[in-house]
Amino acid sequence: MKKVLVVDDESSIVTLLKYNLEEAGFEVMTASDGREGLNLAINNHPDVIVLDWMLPFMDGMEICKELRMKKIQTPIIMLTAKDEEFDKVLGLELGADDYMTKPFSPREVTARVKAMIRRSSMSSEAQNSGSKSSEELYIYGALQVFPDRFEVLLNNNPIEFTPKEFELLVYLIENKNRVLTRDQLLSAVWNYDFAGDTRIVDVHISHLRDKIEENSRKPIFIKTIRGLGYKFEEPKNQ
Repeated sequence: MKKVLVVDDESSIVTLLKYNLEEAGFEVMTASDGREGLNLAINNHPDVIVLDWMLPFMDGMEICKELRMKKIQTPIIMLTAKDEEFDKVLGLELGADDYMTKPFSPREVTARVKAMIRRSSMSSEAQNSGSKSSEELYIYGALQVFPDRFEVLLNNNPIEFTPKEFELLVYLIENKNRVLTRDQLLSAVWNYDFAGDTRIVDVHISHLRDKIEENSRKPIFIKTIRGLGYKFEEPKNQ
């Protein structure tokens, strides 16, 4: 049974989410303040964390940042009552995989949790599938991507990625030279069957560029196609 950690100081929200997630077949742990939530996240290894922005003792941003600093890459859905674009982007910059603005539909939260667990399970299965006679590998100059190993090397140095960043990079590579809209990327990588906020895609693209591009302001791999979306290109000199 997959485990979901819900961290929120509003008891009504915790009760609602716990009921709906358990009905969907998840084991649910709950915490009502930041310190308790961080402790559960570190010691109980949930598969997904649903994390409120504003919490007693330690807010959601601090928890998110602390987990990522400890190399804990558990998918995180950030809940926020705030609607400013800066707040949303900040949460993604600190390592959240997704966010939802209150009020929200418990059904939608459950759908997003399922999507994240499904993607994480697929990545884990690929990593643990054992040796292959011919391992898949993408090489573009100094950039090497091993989809089956969940590994990226740049100049032979390993680069750390969150699961969503890695999935996005591999999907872009698999569709090399094809222009992909933000909605297409949101559907393919986040597996949402409902309208989502495409700003999630923009922030993750920015993260990828920071990690694989020599100059993120003048990318040679991930190009922006104005008015359309993004595409992965093999550098002309390769």
